Order: sequence, then C-alpha cells, then structure tokens
Amino acid sequence: MSEHDLTGFDESTFTHEGVTRPILRRGTGPAVVVIAEIPGITPKVLEFARRVAAIGCTAVLPVLFGTPGRAADPATVGRLKTRLYMASSIAKVCVSREFTVLATGKTSPVVSWLRALAADEHERCGGPGVGAVGMCLTGGFALAMATDERLLAPVLSQPSLPLPLPVTRSRAAVIDISPQDLATVRARCERDGLEVMGLRFCGDRLVPGERFAFLRRELGEAFVAVELDDSAANPASALPPHSVLTEHLLDEPGQPTRAALDKVLDLFRNRLLEQPGNPAAAQAPATPAGP
Repeated sequence: MSEHDLTGFDESTFTHEGVTRPILRRGTGPAVVVIAEIPGITPKVLEFARRVAAIGCTAVLPVLFGTPGRAADPATVGRLKTRLYMASSIAKVCVSREFTVLATGKTSPVVSWLRALAADEHERCGGPGVGAVGMCLTGGFALAMATDERLLAPVLSQPSLPLPLPVTRSRAAVIDISPQDLATVRARCERDGLEVMGLRFCGDRLVPGERFAFLRRELGEAFVAVELDDSAANPASALPPHSVLTEHLLDEPGQPTRAALDKVLDLFRNRLLEQPGNPAAAQAPATPAGP
C-alpha cells in the first residue's frame, strides 16, 4: 500500500456498501478511529496514533486520501513538494461526492462509511465503545459519527468545514453536520452525558471562533473547547498555527499543545478504558508514552 515506513502498523481493508478503503491499525483495546487531515496520514499523524495505542487503545486509521506515511513538512521535503502534495489531496477531496467541502447544513456522505468502520472495530476490539478524532477537513466527521451510540469520545481537532470561503458569518458559525444529525448528538449529550471536545488555535482562519461559539450554543456544557494562543504552536513548523495534535504540537511537559494532547488522551481513558470490567484499564499508562 505504501513505500513509506509504516513499521508497527498492520495493514488491511474495510468494505461498506461496495466501497473498499485501506486501513492501518496499531495496538489493542477499545478502538479509536483517527481520521487524518489534509494531505493524509503523515508521520506526525502516525505518531499521534502511536500515542493512542500506548494508553491501551487500538488506533484505526482509514486512508481517505494521500499516501500513508508520506511527509508533508516543508522543512523536511521542501515547500514545492509540500504544496504539490497538498494540492493533489485537496483536488481529490473537492471532486469527490463523498465530501461536502463548501456546503452548509450537510453531513458528508463518507461519514456513513466511517460509522460502519467504527461499528466493525467495536465488534473487533471490544470495550464500552469507540473514540474518534477528526482533523482539519475531517474534524467535523467525528461529531457526525456520534449519532451512533457506540461513539463515546468524539474529538474535533481544528474542524475546518465548511471552508469559510467566501468569508461570511453564515459559513463561520456552522460546522459540517446536518440539522438532524446535530439534533441526535445534542440529545445524546443531554441524555447520556456525551462529551464533545474541540481544539483550535485562536488565530486559525480556517477554524473561526464563531464555529466554536456555535457548538457551545448547540451542545452547552457538553462541548469542551480547548483554544490555544498562536504563540503555543511549535515554532519549528513552517506552516501557520493550525494542527494542534500533529504538525504544531510542541511535545514537551508544560507546553499548551502537550496539555491539549493529554486532554484528548484522558478523554479516551475516561470514556473507553476506565470502565468496570474493562481489563485494558488496569494496563493503561497514567501518562502518554514518549515518541
């Protein structure tokens, strides 16, 4: 599937309603579906998946676009290669009917496939339920997946759809989910105590503050917002502050992005591992493993 280093990850496929996609998997214990950002499953997305596996969960990475393991950091591969790779992944998404990049008030069709994947992984891995992390373009997918009661820990990292272009309040103050799906998630928050976590840098133009304000209004205290000052982003990245858990993570104790990562991992521990009768809970480390 890839010429890049995927050491430690098992490769397979998953098919739903005639659509087959590659899957990477690492770890044991309850499943967490890690949905990569544009341009794809980069080395830093793989590193985040390793952290998920290290606490006692199974990290499951569907390949929706891009080449698994391919680097996209301009400092590593150069700006031209990064831009070309980004452009190719964005082009694939924009022409696909499975992604609603610009539309408002709609859930992307690919979410149905992701819900089926989460259900299959829950059957495979066991535990009380499943977690999901969406990033950037896929950020809102984790929210829409939470219509399924097996999804217990949704994380929206820099959710960027619908793209705020053209820049209007109506586009900034919504997220890519249908009103019906949002109502279902809201009911789960009120009835079941579902908690939805969102992460963003305050200056990120792709994730306007109005979007998080919308989620606060819709979900109330069930929406846990982690909003970071742009100065907290890893200065080694050549890109503007955006990717909280990957490209702009400054993985050192005391750093705000590291604290954000710890909050995400704690959510998985609390919802998926620290449950009565779950043998994985006793084996889960109290703090995330290092790189």
